[in-house]
Amino acid sequence: MSASGSSEPRPAARGVARNTVIFSIATGLSRIAGLVREIVASSYFATSGAFSAFTIAFQVPNLVRSLFADAALSAAFVPVFTELIEKGNKRDAVRLASTLFFLIVAVLSLICLVFIAGAHLIMPLFTGDEFSAGLDDLTAGLAQVMFPIVVLLGVNGLLVGILNAYDHFSIPAISPLVWNVVILVFLIGARPFFSGDGELYAYAIGILAGTVVQLAMALPVLRRLGFALELSFDWRDERVKQVLRLMLPVTIGLGIINFSLLINSTLGTLISEQVPRAIDAAFRIYMLPQGIFSVAIATVLFPALSRFAARKDLAGLRERLGQGLRLVSLLLIPAAAATLALSTPITRLIYEHGEFGPGSTELVSEALFWFSFSLPFNGLNLLLTRTFFSLQKPWLPTAISVAGLAANLVVSLALYAPFGIAGIVVGTAASSAATTVLLARLAHRELGGLEGRETIAAVIATVSAAAVLGAITWLVWAGLDAVFGRSLLGQVIAVGGGLTVGALAYARAVLWLQITEAEQVVRLAARRVPALGGLLGLRA
Repeated sequence: MSASGSSEPRPAARGVARNTVIFSIATGLSRIAGLVREIVASSYFATSGAFSAFTIAFQVPNLVRSLFADAALSAAFVPVFTELIEKGNKRDAVRLASTLFFLIVAVLSLICLVFIAGAHLIMPLFTGDEFSAGLDDLTAGLAQVMFPIVVLLGVNGLLVGILNAYDHFSIPAISPLVWNVVILVFLIGARPFFSGDGELYAYAIGILAGTVVQLAMALPVLRRLGFALELSFDWRDERVKQVLRLMLPVTIGLGIINFSLLINSTLGTLISEQVPRAIDAAFRIYMLPQGIFSVAIATVLFPALSRFAARKDLAGLRERLGQGLRLVSLLLIPAAAATLALSTPITRLIYEHGEFGPGSTELVSEALFWFSFSLPFNGLNLLLTRTFFSLQKPWLPTAISVAGLAANLVVSLALYAPFGIAGIVVGTAASSAATTVLLARLAHRELGGLEGRETIAAVIATVSAAAVLGAITWLVWAGLDAVFGRSLLGQVIAVGGGLTVGALAYARAVLWLQITEAEQVVRLAARRVPALGGLLGLRA
């Protein structure tokens, strides 16, 4: 049977698959480094109240960053900038980027100063009765150290947007890896200079230093591309106004996940001082496949989607979006099946070291289990939202995203008291699923179709194969766990063995089901790892 049409990949499709694999590898290394950072930090601070204070202290500037800077700015800027480049109007493109640079620095610096000056009044608004006055003070102090990243990431969002418009993805993919390494160096090296809960200041300083280094990495590449900002500040430029008009709904759309996470943490403080950190620790595992797969696919496809939109080529846009939706489903549905099957063993292996004990594992694994249900939906939402951004119609998905956020809050408020941490995360999963359905219907209307039959058939086949993965993964893990026990090596063998055998079974299943995108990805991987081709029975 064929779940998605002809098995012969078109050249453009092969190019997207290749770029996605390359970007995924780079992004995956960055996510793994981030997970190592979280492991080290958790071994020091577990799910303590102080670490929950750090979590909220980071989430607030991170939310401000998502609203006014970085990815939100890049997403609003790229379609307008790409349209100018497509028309051969580089001079106006440079002028646009230069004006936005000075505007970003001025506005975000002012916002940053307000938050730093008012941190001791602002930060307690995000904590509940379970937080003591001492934890509130710690939250405010840590936030004051980290708020300057808002300005730095605003500038970085602009520079990354320029690089992506020129189809340059390597530095944006690699720089988070360097960011995490710098943080690790400060966390390990500077922690002995502090004492008690104050050791978390080493972590906060590391985040600030890593952000400076991340920004600096983009500058040499821009010089090689021959792109230099100029002293220009024409805020009356219609294109500047166009970016700012686009940015308002874009910031809301891309900031939803950070709003949701902050809501979860704030509600968590009503349960216990441990819950905010436990939810955040689960979220870090959840974001690993998101970063490796869906973020990579959306980043690689976004400039292409913007070019199709600029040319008014809706047929090309539909085709590229359909391919992206099937790729996201192909990669994130099995990831969700794996974390559902092994939520506790994965959490135990990753985090249960040093001060992080079985009680913390229980909290984090419960959150991870329920986060797993939203994994594919969040990836699809990211790509669908970027599609509307490329069409420069960001208000359409923004209204849906805001409604989804409201649903998240309502469901979480209703369930957190009777079900604890599970009730909070279920709200996130339910709103993600509802948002995906509504966004897909809206995209179908706007584009005059969505390759729906082909995509639905591929998703049904993918879910069937993922169910096989989940069952086999758990059975292999259980057998190896009984043999090798719970030592660190034993856990690595059991979890790694279960995931490896499950993944191979999944690959065989999707190949047998003749999912076109699966054949592209698996054959591309097999060309780089010939032994994989033999295991999967692929012909040369």
